[in-house]
Amino acid sequence: MAGAILRGAVLGAMAGAAGTTALNAVTYLDMAVRGRPVSTVPERTIEVLAGRAVPGGEDTRGNRISGLAGLAGLSTGVAVGALFGVLRVLGVRSGPASGAVVVGAAAMAAADVPLVRLGITDPRTWGVSGWLSDIVPHLAYGAVTAATLDALDRR
Repeated sequence: MAGAILRGAVLGAMAGAAGTTALNAVTYLDMAVRGRPVSTVPERTIEVLAGRAVPGGEDTRGNRISGLAGLAGLSTGVAVGALFGVLRVLGVRSGPASGAVVVGAAAMAAADVPLVRLGITDPRTWGVSGWLSDIVPHLAYGAVTAATLDALDRR
């Protein structure tokens, strides 16, 4: 059973990486179409979590924080995918549409709940545009992650 769980985690991590690519692509497309700026929330999160532990002068430290923020997002996407890969091994399955919604919602919660708990953002202030900017990329993540996991699992 441990081997099956490890295999599920690896396949899920691969699916999560594909989903993260989709999330990033949808986010960048939204920025290009609407002309909106990049979100500063990931960098603010790293600043709150790491504080002064990130070394360097102003520019170097800012670049490190930006890199760490990107890595944190990638890690979240891969970890959520791995979790769903393990759940699949344990018998938790869903259809394509429900899988996209459930996996996307889990990724959104994994990303947003810590932000709220740390006081970095308040979803009550986002408005429709802000919510759509968060929901749509996470649904893309969920759809690609679930479909990739299905395809990898069939092999």
